[in-house]
Amino acid sequence: MLPQMGCEAWVVGGWVRDLLLGRPSKDIDIVVEGSGIELAQKIAGELPGGQKLKVFKNFGTAMLRIDDWEIEFVGTRKESYRSNSRKPIVEDGTFREDISRRDFTINSMAISLGKKNFGSLEDLYGGLEDLQKKQIRTPLDPEITYSDDPLRMMRAIRFAAQLNFKIDAASFEAICKNNSRIKIVSIERTMDEFNKIMRSPHPAKGLKLLKKAGLLKEFFPELNAMQGVEVVSGKAHKDNFYHSLQVLENLSQRSDNLWLRWAALLHDVGKPRTKQFDEKAGWTFHGHEFVGAKMVPGIFKKLRLPQDEKMKYVQKLVLLHLRPIVLSESIVTDSAVRRLLFEAGDDIDDLMTLCEADITSANKQKVKRYLRNFELVRQKLQEIEEKDKIRNWQPPVTGLDIMETFNMGPGKEVGIIKTAIREAILDGIIPNEREAALQYMLQEGKKLGLTPVKDVN
Repeated sequence: MLPQMGCEAWVVGGWVRDLLLGRPSKDIDIVVEGSGIELAQKIAGELPGGQKLKVFKNFGTAMLRIDDWEIEFVGTRKESYRSNSRKPIVEDGTFREDISRRDFTINSMAISLGKKNFGSLEDLYGGLEDLQKKQIRTPLDPEITYSDDPLRMMRAIRFAAQLNFKIDAASFEAICKNNSRIKIVSIERTMDEFNKIMRSPHPAKGLKLLKKAGLLKEFFPELNAMQGVEVVSGKAHKDNFYHSLQVLENLSQRSDNLWLRWAALLHDVGKPRTKQFDEKAGWTFHGHEFVGAKMVPGIFKKLRLPQDEKMKYVQKLVLLHLRPIVLSESIVTDSAVRRLLFEAGDDIDDLMTLCEADITSANKQKVKRYLRNFELVRQKLQEIEEKDKIRNWQPPVTGLDIMETFNMGPGKEVGIIKTAIREAILDGIIPNEREAALQYMLQEGKKLGLTPVKDVN
């Protein structure tokens, strides 16, 4: 079909890279010397399901879906940039000009679809060699590449984390020099790349590079502020930034849950604001879990992260992350376990996973002891849950029950009785059963001078 149109075309970019790396990919980009839309329309017309073609005239592109494959067509282009924007001025160009505008050499390789050299690899900038060297490098001057489109700085670090590649020295130097230009990129695009780093097999590697390159301070100062060690009277605290990255790395080996990874990243974010030095106790961070939990909504809002249950989930885990650790260090009471189950609900297993990842001591015996104690806590959690059914607890006596029993309207007495019943169940004074709770309701109502008008038996 291509020779009939009198044009040349190539598969370019990520699909070629992933093919050479042996990674699965179903997103294909095809560039054509001519009209990408016209080529896509002709191909769609020859295939069943041609109605799945989408044309974007303003961008000169077309997208063809075949089963779960996505094939994008576009004509060869060249680009130029203004200093205050990462959006390029796009014009028609040659194949060489199109390849040269790619972000990295490993994304600049192409496979020819022409009749004469069908299937041959076009590698104008040494992408194959960089794949073999496991190296991220730009096709052209990195200073220009990153200044033109600062999002490429995030992408370089993202690919380094995803593929476990290193960034070429000249390229990394250019990132450091241009780090402040990340501010011209929308925070949504920046966080899209950040979350790809967070989802990568080794997110700590990417975050260390963001810190080293000076990018983190530009868009995530709360995390950046955690780095550093202060020494007073010969006593030092640990570097909370690198500790948090170790917790994140530990957790990433156990879970690919993005928001659980976020909880690991932010679990100690309140420490810089609560840090104090005491001559006897040394460095303390009292209440950092409460301060950190209060910071989470603001961080999520500023970074344009979800303001929904995902945020509340992260906030809850940050607030509770010390609780299982405290239980593991002391005799575990049924009451303490009930309260943890009550507050954590269905997130208790994720909370325990986070706390186990939080053990970063170099003392192997200490780590073994903590893990052994955590296993005892897990067993106790299971036993209490099976017996008392506290997880996602619903009160066996409702406010309506209380009002009907004492013939009263809403008021503080209703709340006092409900709280008393909940505390009695959590403390093990009464079982988590309706009959026992009703009798306790009558007892608490009597203390408040209330007289029942309805028989609860």
